[in-house]
Amino acid sequence: MRICVIDGQGGGIGSVIIKKLKEAFEESVEILALGTNAIATAQMLKARANKGASGENAIVRTVGRVDVIVGPIGIVMAHAMMGEVTPMMAEAVAASPARKFLIPLSQEEVEIVGVPPTPLPPLIEMLIERYLKELVEKHV
Repeated sequence: MRICVIDGQGGGIGSVIIKKLKEAFEESVEILALGTNAIATAQMLKARANKGASGENAIVRTVGRVDVIVGPIGIVMAHAMMGEVTPMMAEAVAASPARKFLIPLSQEEVEIVGVPPTPLPPLIEMLIERYLKELVEKHV
């Protein structure tokens, strides 16, 4: 199974997600780090992603070839992350046939009604326990 983690700016959210994915699944999944910039990608690679690439073309070309996409909700919003998410990136992620798990954290002026504010660590635990464990087990 190929899991793509997308992040921008400093790559902090993506790095935490990748660390937790590695703890939960070790090498039974391939984790691809896609950063909107090189700094984000470098941070996610330090968190032990299997491969990484940066920028619009890398994201647009890769998201159609993975099983799962994980990242903050801004990855499907054009001009999110202080403009780092281009319209082509947002469209490619949204149009990808991959299953998408979006973390409801945003610096944008967007509120997801009905979703209480929750810190990142419990959100990642929920992602792994409720959604990804079953998918990975089915895929193996």
